[in-house]
Amino acid sequence: MKLFRKALILGVVLTVLCTITGFAGQCETISDQVLRLHVLANSDSQEDQELKLKVRDRVLECSAHMLDGAQNRAQAEALTEQNLQEIQQAAQEEVYRQGYDYPVRVELTNMHFNTRVYETVTLPAGEYDALRVSIGEAKGHNWWCVMFPPMCLPAAEQSKELEDVLDPAQMEIVEGGSQYEVKFKTIEVLEDIKSWFGQ
Repeated sequence: MKLFRKALILGVVLTVLCTITGFAGQCETISDQVLRLHVLANSDSQEDQELKLKVRDRVLECSAHMLDGAQNRAQAEALTEQNLQEIQQAAQEEVYRQGYDYPVRVELTNMHFNTRVYETVTLPAGEYDALRVSIGEAKGHNWWCVMFPPMCLPAAEQSKELEDVLDPAQMEIVEGGSQYEVKFKTIEVLEDIKSWFGQ
């Protein structure tokens, strides 16, 4: 009887792992389709957090039409890279305009994001390409959104919507909300473990 119970538990664990592995693979393909924006404040002081939002607004304003015509993440990333200096300058000017002398660093990077809910969609945890804007020591709470497709940018001409870059199965995942909550949390834990081993 003990052997049967152990076999049954092992079977359940293997079934869950197989299910999660397939789901994790689908989630990974989602991260390959989007470009995130990540803005890090100098610190958690109220002033630095307010400055972060001002810089965010300036970056969004500067990049409002930058990705017009981009058909996929690779094109969006190439356009962003071409405009890094302009974005950097706009962010730095805003810091100075607000009366601070923090340096601003703007870069394209690949980084880990936890599961994030954006109104009607949920993006699973994973490694995403992102435009990262670091203000000063970049030790404060951050702000993030999706640059491509433009979920945080003002309406842009010929902009792609999320459903234009994700296939129906991927859209089902991001629009699934609470239906996938446990799976999203499991993926987040697995990604944290993977990230920890990668250090």
